[in-house]
Amino acid sequence: MSQHSRTPDVEALRLRLSELMPGVRADLERLVRIPSVSADAFDQSTLEVSAEAVAGLLRGAGIDDVEILRVEGGRPAVVGRRPGPEGAPTVMLYAHHDVQPPGAEQHWQTPAFEPTERDGRLYARGAADDKAGVMAHVAALRLLGDELGVGLVVFVEGEEEIGSPTFTPFLNEYRERLAADVIVVADSANWKIGVPGLTTTLRGLVDGTITVRTLGHAVHSGMYGGPVPDAMMATTRLLNSFWTEDGTLAIAGLKSGESDPLDYPEADFRADSGLLEGVELIGAGSLTSRIWTRPALSIIGIDAPTVAQASNTLIPEVRVKFSMRIAPGQDPAEAFTAIEAHVRANAPFGAQVQVAQGEAGHAFQADVSGPVYDVARWAMEQAWGTAPVGIGIGGSIPFIADLLEVYPKATVLLTGVEDPDSRAHGANESLHLAEFERACLAEALMLTALGSPTPPNSEN
Repeated sequence: MSQHSRTPDVEALRLRLSELMPGVRADLERLVRIPSVSADAFDQSTLEVSAEAVAGLLRGAGIDDVEILRVEGGRPAVVGRRPGPEGAPTVMLYAHHDVQPPGAEQHWQTPAFEPTERDGRLYARGAADDKAGVMAHVAALRLLGDELGVGLVVFVEGEEEIGSPTFTPFLNEYRERLAADVIVVADSANWKIGVPGLTTTLRGLVDGTITVRTLGHAVHSGMYGGPVPDAMMATTRLLNSFWTEDGTLAIAGLKSGESDPLDYPEADFRADSGLLEGVELIGAGSLTSRIWTRPALSIIGIDAPTVAQASNTLIPEVRVKFSMRIAPGQDPAEAFTAIEAHVRANAPFGAQVQVAQGEAGHAFQADVSGPVYDVARWAMEQAWGTAPVGIGIGGSIPFIADLLEVYPKATVLLTGVEDPDSRAHGANESLHLAEFERACLAEALMLTALGSPTPPNSEN
């Protein structure tokens, strides 16, 4: 740690932050009004507007060295740099300014890109994931000003929501500019309202498509139905083989683990997930293990005739898209091999099958020992008034493995502003405004303490 800062005055920072928050919120609202969807089907010029807006926010927060950078084929990323005192550690603050598509307009209570407050929450696409992460960094920098005792790199990516396809080339191209001792990834969640979370594990990801063919062309369902297996029937039989009777994944070769025991009442989980009354949970074991440290397979898309366009024919070909979350410790290539082998072994009636891999990402398991994590726990406890919970996240952030490959000596911290009701990626995404303010304070406290010669921790 640095020799240039003091233990932060928590109450003074808390009071100063409360005075800054109206401006922080106004800037967040301006940012989420920019529909910066990175998916190819959307207007990519919005990402240029969003990147310029983020660059302006960083310059306004006291960072003079700000650039909008990209590599060939990539979306615009914003990189800001500010040197620290001699001997001080350098901290990277990561977030992303691109967002998910809004989805069907009728599912939103208010327009997706018009921020609206209801019951202490700010509703809009990107309000939580991850423009609040961007603004948490900006708020911390505004709060600390010249008191910042560490070197700083701010890296705001523009393509996280499409899997960060050029992340590795970007790191290789700008390795020196992004180098840091501590990497704070503000793209995770907290345990629940009033209880902060420090993410210690992430599941990995493997997705792809399965194509099932039984006919060379469609044929009349009356003349040939009966002895001829159509592709939809074969596909449903194949998909059913993926799970046991209780819904446990039945693909051989997949690793599974146990999470730290945390109390997550089923009633709370059902409410958080929006599970309909009477629908049973699937799988076995603790809820946290099922969502954090065990594999899960979802069928997220099917290419087949729609109901409106259906004709009385046997369908010759069906294609499905799968998304599989894999447990920490599982290699993505091994997981894809396992699902491919299962499909070929369980294709019914001799149906022709093809499995194509899409995105793949490694899981993450943090070493939570050492002074950086001590500081993070202390900062969260000061900001929330209660100690943070070490949590897993069922989702995936594949680029963390890329960061650690390029900067193997860096410590990665996963923080965030989301809570169980944020509904990131879904309709009516929202940010709990009081939790957001606590997250901003925690980050400022952490940055100050990382520059202290005797950094505080959760035990003093």
